[in-house]
Amino acid sequence: MRILIVGATGYLGSAVAERLSNLGHEVVALVRPGETKSLDGYERRIGDLTDPGSLLPAVTPDIDAVIDVATPSGDADTDAAAIDALTRRLRGTDRVFVYTSGVWVLGATADGTADEHSATDPIPIVGYRPMIEDQVLALAQAGIRSAVIRPGIIHGRGGGIPSLLVDLAREHDAPLIIADESVHWPMVHIDDLADLFAEVVEHTPAATIWHGVTEPAVSVRDLAIAAGRAAGVTAAPRIWPLDQARAELGAAFADALALDQSVSARATRDLLSWQPQGPSAISDIQDGSYRSALHHES
Repeated sequence: MRILIVGATGYLGSAVAERLSNLGHEVVALVRPGETKSLDGYERRIGDLTDPGSLLPAVTPDIDAVIDVATPSGDADTDAAAIDALTRRLRGTDRVFVYTSGVWVLGATADGTADEHSATDPIPIVGYRPMIEDQVLALAQAGIRSAVIRPGIIHGRGGGIPSLLVDLAREHDAPLIIADESVHWPMVHIDDLADLFAEVVEHTPAATIWHGVTEPAVSVRDLAIAAGRAAGVTAAPRIWPLDQARAELGAAFADALALDQSVSARATRDLLSWQPQGPSAISDIQDGSYRSALHHES
């Protein structure tokens, strides 16, 4: 397949592009004007998600699928217009469009474990994202095999939110737990998630939601301790009051990090040939890519 990836130079996008390329697919990277990051030999096309007109020429008849892994703009109308532009030339072709959402649209899951069929209850940082998910799923009625992937908190390759935990532990000389040590995060290794994107783009039925989660509920206390060890910090973990975290990280993001969730991907595993093989979040952070990244920096 010839696959256009929006956000191919990002943390997740680069892993997805690498996986698809290794499987023999031809990757075409949509990048912003002036983007200078290496594309590993992929064809480059130019487009800006805030300028829908710039996206239309990128989706040519030779494109078999479009995967959007770009960071949302933060504006509902802008993101909706970008989705419309990216999919306009896919209508009536049975070609594939995959949109990247996230588990934060499910909100807190204190009453149990959320799955692919659970109702959304988004926190403010992703407040309009369910509307975009609905827009994507409705594209099935226009002859597009549209799908939504909701990743958990991504770890691996020394990046993502866990790298923030390592940086915070180093900066504060102690592992930090934001607001509440009883919080849990759904986790997924980036390489397993890239495998899921490949499975979805190759095999998805239309109008489907998939959860990219390998560990439904990992203790944030344990993650913070692992981050401290990766940073070479031996102090006991301590609570970082939410007001202080908000002041440093921004209120919406700090509140997201304080969100307690348990999220299942059982239906995703049952319906797709997805077989995650990556390390657990704790082992990866404590002894794997985050420790390696720290040693590389030093």
